[in-house]
Amino acid sequence: MTFRTSVPLTEEIAERINALGQIGRTENGGVTRLLYSDSWLSAQTAVKKTMEEMGFSTHFDDVGNVFGRVEGTEERDRVILTGSHIDTVVDGGKYDGAFGVLAAMIAVSRLKQEYGAPKKTIETVALCEEEGSRFHLAFWGSGSITGRYQLNDARTVTDGQGTTLEDAMHQMGFGQGKYPPARREDIACFLETHIEQGQILEREHLAWAPVSHIVGMKRIIIRLSGQSNHAGTTPMADRRDALYAASQMIFDVVSHAKEQSNGLVATVGQISIRPNVGNVIPGDCTFALDVRHHEYDVLHDFCTKELENFRRIAEKAAVELDIKTWLDDAPVKMDPSMTERHGKIAQRAGVPFKKMVSGAGHDSQIFGVYCPTAMMFVPSHDGISHSPKEFTRIDDLATGVRMLMKILHEMAY
Repeated sequence: MTFRTSVPLTEEIAERINALGQIGRTENGGVTRLLYSDSWLSAQTAVKKTMEEMGFSTHFDDVGNVFGRVEGTEERDRVILTGSHIDTVVDGGKYDGAFGVLAAMIAVSRLKQEYGAPKKTIETVALCEEEGSRFHLAFWGSGSITGRYQLNDARTVTDGQGTTLEDAMHQMGFGQGKYPPARREDIACFLETHIEQGQILEREHLAWAPVSHIVGMKRIIIRLSGQSNHAGTTPMADRRDALYAASQMIFDVVSHAKEQSNGLVATVGQISIRPNVGNVIPGDCTFALDVRHHEYDVLHDFCTKELENFRRIAEKAAVELDIKTWLDDAPVKMDPSMTERHGKIAQRAGVPFKKMVSGAGHDSQIFGVYCPTAMMFVPSHDGISHSPKEFTRIDDLATGVRMLMKILHEMAY
């Protein structure tokens, strides 16, 4: 397949990635676009405008997902959906999620320029939220499309400032019936192109990967309540130190995760204490635990044992313990026939590749239990992601777009 356009593919990718990366740009050179923030709305609006410039029919849905539609000439009612998410972590990179959105737009635009309208309808999507960075809820965009979430779920979820997801959504003009409902029944399949966020492809000098599975994940909030008291006058034996108990728990879970040889990973990446004063014993401590594995039994058993350890530690330290599991997702297998077919396309194209398991969570795992779903990776330099240092070579990004074009051409044309 030869694709003609007035702008070289690598140049177009670089321009669009850099332009979108300016929206929500931080002092460190990263990007912060949290759900229903001003920078988030600016990015979604910019994506919608670009889709329109590409000749797509566009619309928001009622939670803020943005779609660009190219109508099929033969099969109009069933949609091939492709894209990714537009939100970021705090001070994240400009490729995570955003590249998948732009890759879909560029691929469909170039196919349309070369071949005209497809036989089957294609829609590109910028999903409104995937990261779970602002609210203790992830995949709000894909979850709302697939029925995992309802609008009522937004009433009880809050951010760090106490703002509910519903209020934040309303402030941006969504969730009030102004736009079509997010729930969809017409999606035939979903395809997502994404940076790997790991080091495997780069280390093995590979350019592309079809994903076979996405790991299961548990995200748990641990709250410890002890007693704040004077650091100089309270005997060690009389203390109810929440931070001390938390430190023992963190050491326990990380140490046991390191002993695993099955690919399980556990992370404590967020912690807060009160009153957070140097000469006061911490009375309250909250930390977030993230555990992942591609087999749910392994994931579940590890977390069950660790939480029992946490209870014993809390009892010994005389602190109260509250455990809230706010995300409990089983591993998801991508559609085997699509994965196999895409590998054959890569073989014919001479693209060096391997099948991979994704250690990160993605919208594809939400779509994967709803419709046939395929996910594809391009390399990440040094495996760095969720960081301003996140980077993928432009040639690797171009490979991802070209592969998506070949796949969509075979599916829709």
